[in-house]
Amino acid sequence: NARPPKRYCEGGAAGPTNTATMARWFRSEEMEYISLIVNEDAAHDCLADLGKMGVIQFTDLNPDLTPFQRRYVTYVKRCDELERKIRFFANACDSFNLSLQSAGDIGEFLETPTTASSGGGKSETGGALLESLEVELEGYEGQLKELNSYSEKLTTEYNEKVELQEVLEKARRFFMTDAPRLAVSELTTGGPGGDRTESLLEAEGGPSGRDMDMRFSSITGVVSTEEKVRFERMIFRATRGNCYVRFAPIKQPITDPETGNLVEKCVFIVFYKSLSIETKLKNICDAFGAHRYSLPDMDDAPAVDRMLTENAQELVDSRTVLLKNQDTRFRLCQMLAQHCERWTWIVLREKAIYHSLNMFKADVSGMLRGEGWVIASAVDACKDAVERAHANMSNMPSLVDHVPKPWPTPPTHFTTNKFTYGYQEFVNTYGIPRYREANPALFTAATFPFLFGVMYGDIGHGLFLFCAGLYLLWNEKANDKEKLGEMTAGLHAGRYMITMMGFFAVYAGLIYNDCFSLGLNLFGSKYIFEGQYDGEVEEGTEANLAGSYGDPSVVYPMGLDPAWKVASNELLFFNSFKMKISVIFGIIQMFSGTLLKGINAIYFGEKLDFLFEFLPMVAFAVSLFMYMVVLIVMKWSINWNSRMLSATCLEVGSEGWGSSDYEGVWAENCEGDYCTPWGYVCQDGDDTVAKCPLDFGGSGDGCQPPNLITTLINIALNPGEVDEPMYAGQATIQNYLLIIAFVSVPILLLAKPYFLSKQMESHGHGHGDDEEHDEDHGFGEIVIHQAIETIEFVLGMVSNTASYLRLWALSLAHSELATVFWEKAMLSTLNINWFATYIGFGIFAGVTCGVLLMMDVLECFLHALRLHWVEFQNKFFAADGIRFAPYSFKQVLTDATA
Repeated sequence: NARPPKRYCEGGAAGPTNTATMARWFRSEEMEYISLIVNEDAAHDCLADLGKMGVIQFTDLNPDLTPFQRRYVTYVKRCDELERKIRFFANACDSFNLSLQSAGDIGEFLETPTTASSGGGKSETGGALLESLEVELEGYEGQLKELNSYSEKLTTEYNEKVELQEVLEKARRFFMTDAPRLAVSELTTGGPGGDRTESLLEAEGGPSGRDMDMRFSSITGVVSTEEKVRFERMIFRATRGNCYVRFAPIKQPITDPETGNLVEKCVFIVFYKSLSIETKLKNICDAFGAHRYSLPDMDDAPAVDRMLTENAQELVDSRTVLLKNQDTRFRLCQMLAQHCERWTWIVLREKAIYHSLNMFKADVSGMLRGEGWVIASAVDACKDAVERAHANMSNMPSLVDHVPKPWPTPPTHFTTNKFTYGYQEFVNTYGIPRYREANPALFTAATFPFLFGVMYGDIGHGLFLFCAGLYLLWNEKANDKEKLGEMTAGLHAGRYMITMMGFFAVYAGLIYNDCFSLGLNLFGSKYIFEGQYDGEVEEGTEANLAGSYGDPSVVYPMGLDPAWKVASNELLFFNSFKMKISVIFGIIQMFSGTLLKGINAIYFGEKLDFLFEFLPMVAFAVSLFMYMVVLIVMKWSINWNSRMLSATCLEVGSEGWGSSDYEGVWAENCEGDYCTPWGYVCQDGDDTVAKCPLDFGGSGDGCQPPNLITTLINIALNPGEVDEPMYAGQATIQNYLLIIAFVSVPILLLAKPYFLSKQMESHGHGHGDDEEHDEDHGFGEIVIHQAIETIEFVLGMVSNTASYLRLWALSLAHSELATVFWEKAMLSTLNINWFATYIGFGIFAGVTCGVLLMMDVLECFLHALRLHWVEFQNKFFAADGIRFAPYSFKQVLTDATA
């Protein structure tokens, strides 16, 4: 485990002083643990200055106290109450769709003297500032509450008059139109039964008695449209169908006085003929929140008209008063919207001060003592801030001193800028680096966009991504001041990363010579097909170089020759090329991570880790995996045409004799009819070993290109045998490398636990049995931990190397998808007609945007993320550090506005 150097334990700084930006980013900022002793009267001003600096993280010296037992809990409660009032103001502004006016730049706000009054005034601090703010906000809250209460009352009265007006109009319309029609319908139905009923009624009292006895009572009112069906069903069930219910919708929605939401309502009228039913109907209306209204006799038309006229006049008056109240509230909320954010920032700043003061301990009356971690380079600035806060107060002592104790573990802090911030958060998402440990973000800033480009390599698609990054950079200042959503804020934070991803995608596309799956003949192909100038190239025709092998004039200036895009073995060539560069990039990155482990061990002075972990790891990696890279590069650099030609029998004096493909000197005097270029006389039955002049051994003797996978497998499974060697003594060298790899594993597994046990024995010599038991227990844990470390590294080197083949796989998938989209959507429609081409282009653009410019970008991003988090960082990165959480006003306000 990484431990701080002894110099830090003695109160000094760890490691050399770093001045360059990259050096500062390579290792976290040096930290010092200090103690502050300040006067209670100057404590507020002192912490106000320290909060602006944002360089200290306080330690809670009162862990045994509950939040309600703290010294400044009353001030925190006052701040909470002020926050509640400001939230109340913000909600009121939201009800009018008023956006809160920005308080400006946070840095400028912190440097400006603070006044509580919205109209300006004298600068205030501490308790006086809170008291002034409380008085002002209390007044605004009282005004707003009174206006809201009056508005709710006026809205209720206005709604009642609107509903009464609707009930009167709908009821009158019902009695004037529907009621006579229903009465006629009842009189004209029933046949003889109807006549019999008529005669009985007439017998009992004539027409007037009938009218009075059959007159129904009614209840009218208003109910929510959402409750209409349930309301009608409940009436039917409660009265067993002995009611007649009619509904009429109200066209204009009605405002709910409590929530302010618009509610759809409808007028209802219920006819019944029983006092018991009337009681049930009233209870149902109350249960559904329906408003009942008493109406005059609908037969008395003048009374109804008079009531309609009076209610309409009252409705106009009520609306006028309600609009006046709404205008007054709107003006008040307009004023509050201008100051809400500034007040919020003031309260949050004061709350942060008192929350930090609650961590201080009152050892002596009138004095407060605090402790915390501070960035080493800012210690002098902290001392100046404390002295400045006490300067205006005579005879008030203060002290800032180092605390020479090694606990707790120092927090990790990196100074970042707009470019490095995104990459640092990229690493921090996985885990925080240990204090002064090598920072993976420094290397991630270069390798992450590069590996993304390897997978996403395409000039056209990469250009889209690059332009998107440039657009984000162009709007950088505007977005910095805006309140962005979660996704937009993430894109803004990674704007430089997106730009670099697009740049490297274009670069890799130039190397692959791939633009929307098409090759670009930018510099002129160096291959020539027979008959290509006459337009008579046949299927299967081989392309030849325009010059001899190795001639600089026949080397394509950048990337791959476009001739490969039309070759029949295009896929085979690109697969081989991309697979090999994937392995090379992966092994180099993993080996770099292993080297960083050694750099960490040297920096922290951990000799055992360096000698018995780092060196065996390097030996194992170099002997097998870096050797693989050497073989790949060596195979690329050898002129296999010349080697294979040197073991080929040719007729002396024939057309092929004296070819420039052979790098050696052609034999001038050959005694036979068929000879090799170097002069060997060919005999029937000669194999390659006899004809090859290199004498490297194996079946090819060095004149045949090897299968690298077979060669690498045979290092372990068939040591000492190389079927197709590339250089002299290859089998012997591979045996030595295999021995080094085998020896490094037991050293890695056993050496460190052995020497640690010796150290434990020397420290524990002469102690009792209990301590010996603890040592045995600790040694067992060390052995288990080291065994896990060894297995993880050895197997990880193999599996992680295979994992880097995702670079090849995703690049292949991207290229093939682009080819399919181009051929199926564009090429298949070009020869039909213009309309089909138009439709085909739309399909091509749509699938390219959706699949390749969105889904594939995310896919390549996630795979590049995994390669860094798992394959690279696990070689040296513990990710168990503690993040530096400074006492910073800027951070508090930034989090509040996010």
